Amino acid sequence: MVLAENQKIRISSKAENIILVERMIEDVCDLFSISEDYYGNILVSLTEAVNNAIYHGNKANPNKSIDISFKSHPDRVSFSVKDEGPGFNFNNLPDPTNPENIEKPNGRGVFLMRNLADNVTFEENGSKVILDFRVLD
Repeated sequence: MVLAENQKIRISSKAENIILVERMIEDVCDLFSISEDYYGNILVSLTEAVNNAIYHGNKANPNKSIDISFKSHPDRVSFSVKDEGPGFNFNNLPDPTNPENIEKPNGRGVFLMRNLADNVTFEENGSKVILDFRVLD
């Protein structure tokens, strides 16, 4: 099976644009007949990445954009999320499973991405994240 499907969308930093990301995920999962289990992992991981881009990267500034792209590979699908922010130290994040962090209302996004995606790579000082899912034969 040769896969060369790619898709890219650009959204402004508004929470209501998450629906566009969800539609993109549905289209990709339908196109590649991705199982319900992986659909859930992709949905949660990618929406967390986009929410982080909106609120932390672009500070919810609707004049700033987020680029979300999809690419297929012979053995996996990849999604990237790029914001216009300065990035962050992705190697020094508090552990959301520590008792002192359990009650905090945020701080779980990167943790969820790392636990649901097969591989997570940060680039450009953390303003770009690539999520890989090994869902293809």
